[in-house]
Amino acid sequence: MTALAFLQAGGGLALLFVGGEILLRGAVGLSLRFGLSPLLIGLTVVALATSMPELVVTLTAGVQGVPDIGVGNVVGSNIANILLILGLAALLCPIEREPKRILRDTGAMVAATAVFILLACAQQLSFVHGAVMLVLLVAYLAYSYRVEQRSYNEASTGLEAIEEAGATPKSAWVAFALVLVGVVALGGGSELLVRGASTIARAAGVSETVIGLTLVAFGTSLPELATAIVAAFRGHTEVALGNVLGSNIFNILLILGALFVITPVTVAPEILNFDIWVLAAATLIAVPVMLTGKHITRLEGAVFVLLYLAFVWIQFDPHKAAHFGAAPAPAVEAAPTQS
Repeated sequence: MTALAFLQAGGGLALLFVGGEILLRGAVGLSLRFGLSPLLIGLTVVALATSMPELVVTLTAGVQGVPDIGVGNVVGSNIANILLILGLAALLCPIEREPKRILRDTGAMVAATAVFILLACAQQLSFVHGAVMLVLLVAYLAYSYRVEQRSYNEASTGLEAIEEAGATPKSAWVAFALVLVGVVALGGGSELLVRGASTIARAAGVSETVIGLTLVAFGTSLPELATAIVAAFRGHTEVALGNVLGSNIFNILLILGALFVITPVTVAPEILNFDIWVLAAATLIAVPVMLTGKHITRLEGAVFVLLYLAFVWIQFDPHKAAHFGAAPAPAVEAAPTQS
């Protein structure tokens, strides 16, 4: 472990938080200029942009012949999005939600997770599986757009409060430029963080699967974390919730779909026998929390965070591999990500 690795990780963390702030301002600005709701922006522009680190890392891992890092990255990121990010956002500010409005997107997240689990049970995933997932994503986005178009008047709910915060640009071009700057900062920050974290983890002798599920997943989820924290502080809790829902859908259907298209993937036994079921449990636990009551409370947020810490602790349990059939991964150099 070198000082350079720690500097890379720290610098990446800083860039990710700055990028999250810039991206949020630009994305909310676009929603105001084009009459879209913060929830739809969270499910499209913000979700796609904050999912870019996962996309870059996962595809790079696939091309470099280490798909365990890529699949583990997505599974770990989605678990972190629900338990850690949603939990921390609720701890900072109870998250307001309208169950009727998020029912569609919560259902889409559950459906995407179920599709991945069913496909993963085949273990060997290929071009056809990836193509199906990408088609499902396009269908979901088209349906979401049509629904938002039909409920245009409802889409303006809550936008006045955001304008009063004075956090968004008045020009659509400036807002678009902020989105681009935010994306660049997120991409650069994630590259630095993943490089530093991978170097530290490999020096400690941690397997590729555990790296993907924990350090890489946490690192590439930091844009979502930064966006959720900024949104919570500014009172844009609908954006934070929409970002988590949208990111989980994008992570599975877009990122894993693209990975399976470019290279055949065999799901690691450790992920198939344990971690994928943790993802299923986290997703199912989140459903009643999101759809009942008027807020995701601080108590619910605290429970989510504790569950995530327990998940990470189990990953580093030396007995986990023996229990769930994981094989130790060969020591290879961490592949640099490409922006």
